[in-house]
Amino acid sequence: MHTSFSRRRFLSSIAGCSLAAIGEQVKANPAPEAVPAQGPLRITVDGTAWGTASTVDIAADLSSAGQQIWTHCPHTQLDPIFIYHRTDNPVTDSLRDIRGRICIGLASQDTRWAQFAFQFGHEFCHALTQHSGIGKRGWHNLRHANMWFEESLCETGSLFALRRMSDLWKTTPPYPTWRAYAPALATYATQRLARPEHQLPAGVPFQAWFHDSETAMRGNPALRDKNTIVASQMLPIFEAEPEKWEALCYLNLGTRDAKKPFNRHLAEWKQNLPPELKSTVTRIGELFGVQV
Repeated sequence: MHTSFSRRRFLSSIAGCSLAAIGEQVKANPAPEAVPAQGPLRITVDGTAWGTASTVDIAADLSSAGQQIWTHCPHTQLDPIFIYHRTDNPVTDSLRDIRGRICIGLASQDTRWAQFAFQFGHEFCHALTQHSGIGKRGWHNLRHANMWFEESLCETGSLFALRRMSDLWKTTPPYPTWRAYAPALATYATQRLARPEHQLPAGVPFQAWFHDSETAMRGNPALRDKNTIVASQMLPIFEAEPEKWEALCYLNLGTRDAKKPFNRHLAEWKQNLPPELKSTVTRIGELFGVQV
């Protein structure tokens, strides 16, 4: 989830955040050349309000979650990430802090490692779409009719990260004592997917469900039950070809038309992708029954 701009939010954050992200909306630039990645994720965790969890352990957990996606983005640059605690819901801030770091708020505490990883997996995908070296060139007003799709992609990222972490932690967890926690990561994802509200109605194909649900999602991008249904359909695509995750960095390089139809949103995404990633959108278009 992203924060939206408000006068109160602006005044409270101006002392610590750069205004570089705010400006006149301009025409979309062509897809820039990819550049080499700058190594491992750089995550700093603020030292307050986390309950019994240490900032070192939180950073280890989040690094493991983010790395499941980051390892598939070899041509992407990402600035350091600053993690702070929130009491309401996770967010990826539109503004940077005074050091130019990407600011992500998480709403977990204590040693809920699966919940920490789930929240960060979602927000890390927002960081790729909005703050990566490629993504930040396509700055958008986040209030647009296709934002539901980004939210659903980010939900997919959360589930993907948890399932990959579970496999990894069986052999090489951040600490040897965390090996026993590996099954709980997969269980968290399985239980979320199994909730009744996250199932397609009996006998209703996904494309028919999407046809009936698209208007509601375009009006409210954070309908989490619907986001999760979409994510459950996209997850096999990314699990079969995880290199597709780097395509997220190009998602917002299209035109700034807040009401453009979904098929045009996908077509512009595909147009801006490098050749080796264009099949990502082709496959997603087929899933939704949308001609791209």
